[in-house]
Amino acid sequence: MMEIIAYIGALCIGLILGLIGGGGSILTVPILVYALSINPVLATAYSLFVVGSTALVGTIINAINKKIDYKIGFVFALPSLCAVYITRKWIVPAIPNQLLEINSFVITKDIGIMLFFAFIMIFSSYSMLKDKSKLEKKSTESKKPFNFPLIFIEGAIVGVITGLIGAGGGFLIIPALVLFAGLSMKKAVATSLLIISAKSLFGFIGDIGQNNIDWGFLFFFTFLSIIGIFVGIYLNRFIEGAKLKKLFAWFIIIIAVYIIVMELIV
Repeated sequence: MMEIIAYIGALCIGLILGLIGGGGSILTVPILVYALSINPVLATAYSLFVVGSTALVGTIINAINKKIDYKIGFVFALPSLCAVYITRKWIVPAIPNQLLEINSFVITKDIGIMLFFAFIMIFSSYSMLKDKSKLEKKSTESKKPFNFPLIFIEGAIVGVITGLIGAGGGFLIIPALVLFAGLSMKKAVATSLLIISAKSLFGFIGDIGQNNIDWGFLFFFTFLSIIGIFVGIYLNRFIEGAKLKKLFAWFIIIIAVYIIVMELIV
């Protein structure tokens, strides 16, 4: 039964990405951990592959429509690629199995990863819920000088976060591309998918040989997610994505609270 729920969840990941242009990938780790009882470290590795592959499909579609700024995407992606690979190859394996002990309660590496993931989910939800009018206004103003240092630093930070939790980080990438690189909102969204696909798949390479990967399962799960993208893109013609985004943000908050309860109380 839980396996069926997980595969339905895989479809939903792509469906949400197709409907609202992002956010769905943040469900990958909770689905893998709680529906399929996969170890959080392995789940974040699987998530990198799923997120990278689904974002790659969106990248190809945007490339055909000529919406991607490759120069800015490369500048952001370069430090991000390095950071995510280093995080998966060396930092995650180096995290001790026991992080903290409070009385008789022990916070293990797995619990720590899931709690950090819940924090990122709440932060991501806040990004979805807040008024985007100021950011939209910035995107329509005349282009600012390209802020190379800030783009480079942001790319590295996003790479580390992606490496730790296996999520794409679009909620951090898109505002950075608008504010620091002067991209329009549409170009920022399209370019962010290029960055997400590149850094996620590159980060996954750091896990090969360190984790026992079930390739058959991973390919099938990713395939379902990609099908969901095309269904979402089709339904987007009839459903207003902006309203769905706010509903999805509240749903993510509920999932984040569930993770905290499961890890600290249950």
